Amino acid sequence: MKRTSSWGNKFILSAIIQGAIITGLTISVVGAQMVSSNVNIIQFLSLSFDGPAKWFFLGYVFYMILVVAIATTAIFYNHLEINMEKNIRGVRAVMAWIHLIGMNVGGAATTISMILAGLMGSGALDLILNAGNTELHQNLTIMDQFIPPIATFAGVLSIGVIVGGISYISTYLQKSDNQ
Repeated sequence: MKRTSSWGNKFILSAIIQGAIITGLTISVVGAQMVSSNVNIIQFLSLSFDGPAKWFFLGYVFYMILVVAIATTAIFYNHLEINMEKNIRGVRAVMAWIHLIGMNVGGAATTISMILAGLMGSGALDLILNAGNTELHQNLTIMDQFIPPIATFAGVLSIGVIVGGISYISTYLQKSDNQ
């Protein structure tokens, strides 16, 4: 009888969805660049890296890392369910759901907030929305309003990962269902 990994499949599906989201974001930035050809948005952001634009790059890189982390987590759950033949049920299943939701909601919201903060604070969002017909300026004060939501979403991500880790370890240490 061939077994499937229920939790591994959930995490793989969410990694695919998160990968599609970051791909859509990339296409949007490239598309905005093509529409607004008189200003190179990426060059503008990289030249202003010492200011709020660093949040764009950090958020973008962290989002890509998030996709890989979710896919890697799927492999861990697959190992538990297929190789070790352990079932995740009851409280551990609830904890696995918290893990899945925390990583996906908390992680995506944290990184997208960082990306938006970088675009808004650097003035690049104005360039994109106004097709390059705006005065270039950084808005450092806008960054203050992003601190609470980024911290909150990072907390959701952390809780998800910690609770999921507890669920994973406790399932790993339990006796196999077939013993």
